[in-house]
Amino acid sequence: PLPQTTPPPQAQPRHSMHLADSVPSVLFNNASPKKLLGHRIPLRVHVTFPHLHCSALDYSHDGNALSSGKFEHYHKAPFTFTKRKPTVSEYKESTKNGVENNRAIEKKRSEGCTLLGTLQVPRVGGTISVSVSPDAWRRATSLLSFGVDPSKDPDPFHGKMPNVTHLIHDITFGAPFPPGDNPLQKTHHVMDNESGVALANVAVKLVPTTYKRTFYAAKETYQASVSRHIVQPETLAAQRSALLPGLLITYDFTPLAVRHVESRENWFVFLSSLVGIVGGVFVTVGLVTGCLVNSVQSVAKKMD
Repeated sequence: PLPQTTPPPQAQPRHSMHLADSVPSVLFNNASPKKLLGHRIPLRVHVTFPHLHCSALDYSHDGNALSSGKFEHYHKAPFTFTKRKPTVSEYKESTKNGVENNRAIEKKRSEGCTLLGTLQVPRVGGTISVSVSPDAWRRATSLLSFGVDPSKDPDPFHGKMPNVTHLIHDITFGAPFPPGDNPLQKTHHVMDNESGVALANVAVKLVPTTYKRTFYAAKETYQASVSRHIVQPETLAAQRSALLPGLLITYDFTPLAVRHVESRENWFVFLSSLVGIVGGVFVTVGLVTGCLVNSVQSVAKKMD
């Protein structure tokens, strides 16, 4: 008899979960500009912070912040953001103040900042952050907590916490969907707590939609579903979050697509319907006329 051998031990699968490091997206980094734009969509942003100076405003895309120098590395002109002093109309809209005259607003609007620009972003999920800059936040907290100002520059917050109340004039992903409304347009986030410090967390779900009209070429658009909530500073402190007060937009694309077609009946269907209607009218008129003629003739015979 052959000697018995023990079967080799079977491998047992094991699964583990871990947190992946946040790595800047370098997808299509070596592609040509035309091919690169084919895999990206325009992201237009227009936001006004009426109480936050431009020197204290920072912004980032997928963790690449302006303050760290990475934003300009991945987003070069003309697809980038610019900061400027808000116009009179932008300041009025962001503060909902239509009472003061333009001369009084002219002095106050220099304390605000408007962020405006367009990025070309990959068609994958990502984040956009517009917040207080890290240096300005450290300076404000140090001044309030210890009474020490680490900077010699004038304090833009005047010894108070930065008020990050803001107005989203318009945030659009790709081409807008014509029959629908943009939920990220004329959206006001008011930080109504005592400090004016909070984080407006906005989650956007984008649905790729092909829009087709009669006699027009198909158009690739995006419909947006938005959910938002205000994260108070106590929650940020309790969670030891690294996020700074301001605006955080998280967007993602659904795996399903929608095709919206607006069509009309062709001319042959219209002509056949018209001929049918006209023929029906003639037949009806003929029947009514025949009945009237027969009735008149019957009455005439009876009278004779």
